[in-house]
Amino acid sequence: MEPQKSVRPYGSWSSPISAELVAQAGVRLGQPMLSGNYIYWLESRPTQGGRQVLVRCGFDANCVDLTPHDLNVRTRVHEYGGGDYTVSHGNVYFSNFSDQRVYCQKPGEPAQPVTPPTGMRFADFAADSRRNKLVAVREEHTSGREPTNTIVSLDLCCVSEGNVLVAGNDFYASPRLSPDGKRMLWLTWNHPNMPWDGTELWVADIDSEGDVSNARLLAGGKNESIFQPQWAEDGSIYFVSDRSGWYNIYREQDAEIRSITQMQAEFGRPQWVFGMRTYAVLSPSRLICTYCSGGIWYLASIDTESLEMSTYDLPYSSILGVAAAHQRVVFWAGSPTNSGVLVLFDPSNGRSQVLRASSDVQLDPGYVSVPSEIEFPTEGSLTAHAFFYAPKNRDYEPPVGEKPPVLVISHGGPTGSASSVLDFAIQYWTSRGIAVLDVNYGGSANYGRSYRERLKGTWGLTDVSDCVNAVRYMAECGAIDLERAAIRGGSAGGYTTLAALTFTDVFKAGASYYGVSDLELLARDTHKFESRYLDGLIGEYPAKKRVYHERSPINFTHRLSCPVIFFQGLEDKVVPPNQAELMAEDLKNRGLPVAYVVFEAEGHGFRQAENIKKAISAEYYFYSKVFGFEPANGVEPVVIFNME
Repeated sequence: MEPQKSVRPYGSWSSPISAELVAQAGVRLGQPMLSGNYIYWLESRPTQGGRQVLVRCGFDANCVDLTPHDLNVRTRVHEYGGGDYTVSHGNVYFSNFSDQRVYCQKPGEPAQPVTPPTGMRFADFAADSRRNKLVAVREEHTSGREPTNTIVSLDLCCVSEGNVLVAGNDFYASPRLSPDGKRMLWLTWNHPNMPWDGTELWVADIDSEGDVSNARLLAGGKNESIFQPQWAEDGSIYFVSDRSGWYNIYREQDAEIRSITQMQAEFGRPQWVFGMRTYAVLSPSRLICTYCSGGIWYLASIDTESLEMSTYDLPYSSILGVAAAHQRVVFWAGSPTNSGVLVLFDPSNGRSQVLRASSDVQLDPGYVSVPSEIEFPTEGSLTAHAFFYAPKNRDYEPPVGEKPPVLVISHGGPTGSASSVLDFAIQYWTSRGIAVLDVNYGGSANYGRSYRERLKGTWGLTDVSDCVNAVRYMAECGAIDLERAAIRGGSAGGYTTLAALTFTDVFKAGASYYGVSDLELLARDTHKFESRYLDGLIGEYPAKKRVYHERSPINFTHRLSCPVIFFQGLEDKVVPPNQAELMAEDLKNRGLPVAYVVFEAEGHGFRQAENIKKAISAEYYFYSKVFGFEPANGVEPVVIFNME
């Protein structure tokens, strides 16, 4: 017989998923690689200040840390990094975060620098063992102007800044050498495109000295996004393209391009960071790939001759970083009940082995809300997508007739996406009796190019209306209380949050985490990778200055009429603190309930566990006062102005 549940209002349920647990949820696992008889990956460890450590593991699951304690495997190219390391013949080559120098670490020896401390950044490495060189994307930050990006080769016999192989465009990625070392692939694109808008795939010859010649365009253009070019052993070339409207896999062989997949599904992802992989060449006639359909990622095998595809039955909803060698596959995976594991997979029999879990914490299923993927009607007779998490706590039930408050999440990017993978931060809310609606508004990844392009020229409109229509839809379904609907988001998601609170009256409260409130300021002062991003999302600046003004919440604080809590790092260079300060002060002066929580040693995104804990606790306390429920677990109060 099940124990009798206590009756308490939604929002006031006591939960074992504490703010401390959210703040220390576990390590981030990424960039897995197979080389020789070992598996490699990166671990970002919160207990070490987010330092990224390279781990090596044998097939016997005997694992060791390779990175010395004074080094941090992380590049800052494009600011977002990725492609932080590579391995060749047991030697590890990586970028170190503090000085952005490239290091070589040979087995049993200390790491030695390959590049000088001259303001150069390097990423997306490819080893050229025949010439004892390392090919990489280089970003030069020494001129005082916009950084210059090139593809270079680094001579491993001496310390140098590298010899430029390819230059002239704004951006480069994915330099890859053919198996015989005689040709090289790369991706390139120019402002104002982002890599998911349009890229070009080039191939060129390489002579005995490593110099490039006879370059030719293979695929892509201003309106076609190419992703993850890769060589096969026979010299043919695989790549992912969205030329069909969906990211599908293609193969170039003997000057002929053939589609390997033809599905309305995504076999690629927006390239926010270097080194992203959604497929791997397992043999001359077989690929292992991942694809997304309906917001869920699957692992499959493709016969490249018959084009027959077989999908594996695995307990995961998200799969990243596929790599293969020696008839084995490694990848990161997560599910609605698993926050993330690194998996070694045998495609011949479908067996898998968990190498490392991102967290040792095992949540009781009685407190875990498993999301439903919903599709709801929105503007223009279209539909949009979201994940809905109903309140879940084995110890409590609500009073008869009560509907739960709902917290709408607007993800960042904005060309990002919400995932169904277990997130302790979401379960924090649902286990306390607050529903969560994680919206994949128009412009989000994973639903095809046309869906991604819904945000072109309409940022601040499409995303806002989709969040509004999502919560209205769930209210019509009887799943939530529309009079207790709040919205939250960080950075670009914080902008959507502030725009929804300012320009609509659907939400009754909101939380902005370092949210963008002044679009003009963002357009004038941001890093190179995103410096023209807003051209596509809003329009060219300053030609569209009026539109930037009209969509900036900071210019219309008089239209905001509900309680808001702001969280801001005082060292934030992307969204300066004065944006939040001005909005908070205006709401305070107009008598609206408002809270402003600052963190002195934080920038754009909170990294310190104690601050993450304080922020989520303050947000919970804020909603308890706004929506009138008693917070559980003795949460620490926060100052709310104009709140009786």
